[in-house]
Amino acid sequence: MDNQDILERIKALVEEEHVLREGPAQPAGGGTGAPDILRLQQVEEQLDQCWDLLRQRRAKKDYGENPDEAEVRPVSEVEGYQS
Repeated sequence: MDNQDILERIKALVEEEHVLREGPAQPAGGGTGAPDILRLQQVEEQLDQCWDLLRQRRAKKDYGENPDEAEVRPVSEVEGYQS
């Protein structure tokens, strides 16, 4: 996966995130919306992983290393970062 592939994946996930956030507060039939909430959490986690991978690839390239050696880190790791 190269940087362009990662950016395209990020774009698709952002679009899905917007759809999920803009969707109805309660689905028809009075359900809790739990599947959408779960999916939104998954999308957010995948976005964090994609951004992390892109940053790793760019850093490796900047330091003369092979960007293809960058690996997707576990959600538990990328979710624990401080901004």
